[in-house]
Amino acid sequence: MKIEEFQVKRNDLAASRVLRRDAPPLAVGEVLAHIDCFALTANNVTYGVVGERIGYWKFFPANDGYGIVPVWGFADVVESACPDIEPGERLYGYFPMATHLVMKPAKVRDERLLDGSAHRADLPPVYNAYARVKAEREYDAAMEDVRMLLFPLYATSYCLYDFLLDNKWFGAEQALIVSASSKTAIGLAYALKADFGAPRRLGLTSARNADRVRALKLYDDVATYDALDVIPDRPTVIIDMSGDGKVLGALHRRLGGNMKYTSNVGVTHYDAAGMASGFIHERSAMFFAPSHIQKRAADWGPGVFDRKAFDFWRDAASKSRSWLTIDRRSGFDAIEDAWREVLGGRSSPERGIVVSL
Repeated sequence: MKIEEFQVKRNDLAASRVLRRDAPPLAVGEVLAHIDCFALTANNVTYGVVGERIGYWKFFPANDGYGIVPVWGFADVVESACPDIEPGERLYGYFPMATHLVMKPAKVRDERLLDGSAHRADLPPVYNAYARVKAEREYDAAMEDVRMLLFPLYATSYCLYDFLLDNKWFGAEQALIVSASSKTAIGLAYALKADFGAPRRLGLTSARNADRVRALKLYDDVATYDALDVIPDRPTVIIDMSGDGKVLGALHRRLGGNMKYTSNVGVTHYDAAGMASGFIHERSAMFFAPSHIQKRAADWGPGVFDRKAFDFWRDAASKSRSWLTIDRRSGFDAIEDAWREVLGGRSSPERGIVVSL
């Protein structure tokens, strides 16, 4: 059997190749999962941009300066040398853009398992956990597309909301969400709107997306990148989904002492990364959702945060069906086209790309 993988150059994400290799024989305790489908969003671009710094390239190693960008999707076990897992098991979780993945199930429970492969032992547990969806009480096959697209993003949204709440909003009177049309930003706006104690919500987006963002009715006001002077000069926490250093520098210069904190979440505008003059480093930090999840596991006990995040996702995903359109594609040519589209920022915010193999 052949495994096919879509790989990109680590130092040039626009360069790609499809590598075909023989599937290795399974060792005792391993399974072979066939990847059925996965979602592709700007979140995956972030994985590639910060792959070296945070370790995303380590999940699915490649050679010759190439890497495999992780995606969230569904896979079916087609071969098993693990006594706890039978062929036909359907899994949801973190997969490569590939036809297959060899996994080593560990800590197998009714509704989940971990991939205990040695090279993943020191990586964040949230990425090593897989749902055994057929055992889930609330599993709905009709929700698979939405789950692939929105659960990873809305889980981050909920983490951000809980992080801000835990820090008493950093004393801010307004939450300025940069790249307000992104799905993670929309998820955060859902969470903030539902909390009457949260600061007012100000969305920042491009002029071409402004009407779409206003139509969501999630933000108290919407501003555009070409008119930053309309942003009220009041105590502000910035949640940045873009990584656009020029925009952040301009915002920090405008707000000055009223810029209470900036949470750098994504790097959608990856070619604009690198902060401009005026950026306030001492009140800014990269947000890493797995670290917050681990903190809450220590605060609240195992599984509590997961349940809260899942309940939030289910409610927010239901609301999102009013604006989200699923764009289904198939095959490796489709992967390459979709990757270039998302990498170049040409994917419409209201559209979600799902690729099947």
